[in-house]
This record gives sequence, C-alpha cells and structure tokens, in this order.
Amino acid sequence: MRKAAPKDAETPALPPQSADAIQRFCDALWLEDGLARNTLDAYRRDLTLYAHWLAERSKSIAETEDGDLADYFAARHAESRASTANRRRTVFKRFFVWALREHVVSTDPSRLLPTAKQPPRYPKTLSEAQVEALINAPDVDTPLGLRDRAMIELMYASGLRVSEIVALKTVEVGLNEGVVRVIGGKGGKDRLVPFGAEAGDWLRRYLRDGRTALLGERTADALFVTARGEGMTRQAFWYLIKRYALLADIHAPLSPHTLRHAFATHLLNHGADLRVVQMLLGHADISTTQIYTHVARERLRTLHAQHHPRG
Repeated sequence: MRKAAPKDAETPALPPQSADAIQRFCDALWLEDGLARNTLDAYRRDLTLYAHWLAERSKSIAETEDGDLADYFAARHAESRASTANRRRTVFKRFFVWALREHVVSTDPSRLLPTAKQPPRYPKTLSEAQVEALINAPDVDTPLGLRDRAMIELMYASGLRVSEIVALKTVEVGLNEGVVRVIGGKGGKDRLVPFGAEAGDWLRRYLRDGRTALLGERTADALFVTARGEGMTRQAFWYLIKRYALLADIHAPLSPHTLRHAFATHLLNHGADLRVVQMLLGHADISTTQIYTHVARERLRTLHAQHHPRG
C-alpha cells in the first residue's frame, strides 16, 4: 500500500475537517501528479494559512462561502508580488476544483478570484529515443510485463488519455481494424482512434499470453487487468511509468500524460496536419492542440543547433 504524502512537521494543528481535506488533496497530488516534496509543502502551507484564517472566523474549509477566499486574498495578499499572488491563486483554484469534485465543499470560491495573465505552460515531452527506451523497459517474459508493454505501446500509438487507457474494455479494441473506440471521452464524446501494427502485435500477444494468465478462471471486461484480475487505475499506471522511466535511465520531467504529449509532438515533427492531431487527441478546440506546435518547433530548433554544421 502506498504511504500518504509526507506531512510538513512544522504545520500547527488544524480543525480536523480542514486538516483532513488538505491532507487528502496533497495525497491526490502526490499520487496522480508525482509532485515533489517542496511543491507539496508549499501547497500545504498556503492552504493551512487559509484554514487558520477561516478557523478564526469559526469556520472549516467545508463551510467556505463564496466571498471568503476573495476576502482572504484582499486581507493577506494585497501587497504580495504578482508572481507570488499568481502562484497562490493557482493553488486555491486547483484545491477547490478537487474539493468540489470530492464533495468536500458545496461552492468554488476560487472562481471569484481575478484571473491573472500567465505565461503559457508547454507540455513536457520525451524524445523518440527516450520513448523507445521506455517502451522496451518492461520484462515481456512475464504476464505483467506483457501487459505493461502493450499499455505503453498503445498509449504512444494512440495518444489516449490515462483515464481512457485504463477504462478500455476488450470489446472496444478492433485488432483487425487497428482502432480503439473511446467511449465517453473528455466532454462525453466518443471517437475512433487508430493504432499501428506494432501496438497491435503487442496487444495480441498480451491478450493471448498475458491477460489470460492474469485472469486465470476469472472474467473481466477491462482490457488491462491487475494480478488480482481487476481493472487498472490511473494511479497504478502513473506508478508504472515512473518505475519504467527509472529503469530506462530517463531523468526528464514526467507526468501521467507524458506519452500523450510525445504522441502529439512526434506526429507534428513528422509533418502531421494539426487538425488531424486535434481529432486524434479528442480536443474540442484546436487552440488546445496548437500548444504542441511550440514544443515541436523548439525540439526541431534544438536538433538543428546540435546537428547542423552551422547550428
């Protein structure tokens, strides 16, 4: 069992409801996003200060009302540097999106905070050589290694989101057609996404030799199953990616969607049309896809500088 995210030893006692919400949120960030200890501590400190401010007014985080957070910012952050205030806005917006989804709060007061102009954040990706090393990391002589190889192959070949990969059912994979049907993707939209022959070969091998061994006498709808015959979780997939990255000696920044980012960037590097990439990724707005063009251009500039005689 994974341990809880490390607690800040200097954090004073809080009302139990608020302390529990903050710890659960930090656990979620640690498990799903792999945030560093220093980042988690910064998030915890910002939220703890707000929780104490609420406690002075006889409230817990669960009792936050619409105007509370704006009042707190006006009282505590009016003279903060813009970069500091922007970072804290990000913390609270992220926390309250999570808290609303988890039914910790009934309203999202962060929506009333003014939106600060932020420089664009570009997705972290891997080179083609790094992806190749990651793909080759699992031990394919074991059922779990076969599963992991097939998962990584399929994610890189299709650009699916982690949530879409782990939700796939066997009936949604057309091996002969080389497509997966994504049911109820982001925004509730279904889409057909192709994958290549290499991913298809590993899927067949996993279905024949890996999945049957993992299931034994059990049955399951999920395409990718655990040693207990259950469907995979996003957290488990993220853990595997980090483990295989270490085995492959990859020290680049990673996220659960690193392979999805690599899929999009490498397609654009090889001349794919932006609209096609948008459709494959399932983006409703092409502006979401356009951010990958910057990553692709930067990668091409780096390659030019490294390899051109006059770079």
